[in-house]
Amino acid sequence: MNTRRQWLAAMLALTASSIASSMAFAQDNEGWPNRPVKLVVASAAGGGTDTLARLLAEQLGSVFGKPFVVENKPGANGLIASETVAAANPDGYTLLLTYAGAMVVNPALYTRAPDPLKRFEPIAQIGSFGNLMVASPKVPVHNLNELVAYARQRPGQLSYGSWGMGSGGHLTMESFLKKANLAMVHAPYKGTAAVATDVQSGLLPVGWVDVSSQIGLVKAGRLVPIAVSGSSRLPQFPNVPTMGEQGYPFPTTSWYGMFAPAGTSGALVERLNKEVVRAIATPAFRDRLTALNLPVAPALTPAQFRKVVADDTVAWQRIAQDAGVKPE
Repeated sequence: MNTRRQWLAAMLALTASSIASSMAFAQDNEGWPNRPVKLVVASAAGGGTDTLARLLAEQLGSVFGKPFVVENKPGANGLIASETVAAANPDGYTLLLTYAGAMVVNPALYTRAPDPLKRFEPIAQIGSFGNLMVASPKVPVHNLNELVAYARQRPGQLSYGSWGMGSGGHLTMESFLKKANLAMVHAPYKGTAAVATDVQSGLLPVGWVDVSSQIGLVKAGRLVPIAVSGSSRLPQFPNVPTMGEQGYPFPTTSWYGMFAPAGTSGALVERLNKEVVRAIATPAFRDRLTALNLPVAPALTPAQFRKVVADDTVAWQRIAQDAGVKPE
């Protein structure tokens, strides 16, 4: 009898503790935010991630009545930004806006990379997209077949740029080089703006960029688009074929997403998800995404986005292994 009473007392205490904890979370959430929110961005200023972050920060700041301050932490394929947020207090005042490569590829590349599901709370997927392989107008390359011919005439002499070791551009290119039986030297940069600068100048013959921040250079003819990663062509460049259409399939699509540190209140995650999804659904925001050539992502719940992160982590680990990339 005493054992049963002790068990019941323990259960009542646990229930009371859970209720008190939930009430505390609710009270905290009701008062959130009462100061500026830091939005850490895994890219340099001027890149596609940064551009999207500033659009979203403006929208969320207007909704919540407190500034969402963008803090750029580029480098190491987004690892620096991820580590910063993973170590932050899970109180909703430090959030991460990053790209798929930084979140789901890094675990296959860096032994110190934060686990995307154990160290973070996925909040919302914001945009999905394919990346663009571009060539310098100073080289005779307009498609993948011409790149293959050009590279074979210069074995081991050519370099290509991407926005970091282990980035989507890096692994996509290594997959292509393996299929084409080519050798080129990878030149990692801290952002796609720097890649674009060196490709248009001719310092690099080819490189990978995010479309959103480099549309102007492509349309001005200062960068020559030769292939799109992903399974479909880009709306603003309908004449640029995918890698698959040119005989080198690479169907994986990239995305942008918002995350909070693990342990952040589920109610707060849901609240942020609701407002991000609502922001994305407004015609004005969609128009700005379209102008950046960023397809609007489907309206996913945090649980649905968590599944995307889990599935993509497995897929990119396979891609990294196939490319011969080992974690450091």
